[in-house]
Amino acid sequence: MQFDMIFMALVVMVAYLIRGLSGFGSGLIAVPVLAMFYPLPVIVPVVLTLDFVASFILGGANRKEANWGEIKLLVPFGLVGALLGVFALLRFPPAPVLIALAVFVIYFGFRNVLGVKTAGLISTAWAVPAGLVGSGAGALFGTSAPPYVIYLTHRLPDKAAVRATFSCLFIIDGGFRLALLVGAGLLWQEQVQSAILWSMLPMTAGLYLGNRIHINITTETMLKIIGVVLVINGFMLIAKVIL
Repeated sequence: MQFDMIFMALVVMVAYLIRGLSGFGSGLIAVPVLAMFYPLPVIVPVVLTLDFVASFILGGANRKEANWGEIKLLVPFGLVGALLGVFALLRFPPAPVLIALAVFVIYFGFRNVLGVKTAGLISTAWAVPAGLVGSGAGALFGTSAPPYVIYLTHRLPDKAAVRATFSCLFIIDGGFRLALLVGAGLLWQEQVQSAILWSMLPMTAGLYLGNRIHINITTETMLKIIGVVLVINGFMLIAKVIL
């Protein structure tokens, strides 16, 4: 059991180091790796709780740069997506959910590797699928960042505004998902509570290091490295289900 907790702590620290560097990606890194060893109803509430705390830390430091107009557009659809995601987490069998998570992770991994970008400003109508899919995936998989970040990066030209807006959005959207998981009883599990307490220190250390470290690679290179990790994680999850 102690080895399991040490392994989880290391994964969490790396995931939140990435979050500290880029402003997102903690769930995309942590959930696929941990899902190979723990059930999703344990991992999702753990990572969601850690992301909620991390968003308070990052959002509190940068809230003045957040675009509240975009947050108001996304939140209503995010609330609906959260309800659908929690229902699926509680009702669907684990194998198809893990396959869906793997495909989700591989897709966004390849987007990073290939440097896929959508040019120009997109319509606010895209807030509907971004909110539904982002929050739904967050409740089901523990990671809501990709749909939200794709939307925000094509609405807001300033990277600092994207990071601050996503963090503040997650405080509201993620807080609602967290409340749903509390109501469903998932956060009352002893294993979940123990994992959250065990992970707080490495999460904080990862965020601190991510914010402090200056690395000699471009943002594009870092995203490609993250993409490779995501693709590998996705295929490993598929292998876990099939084998």
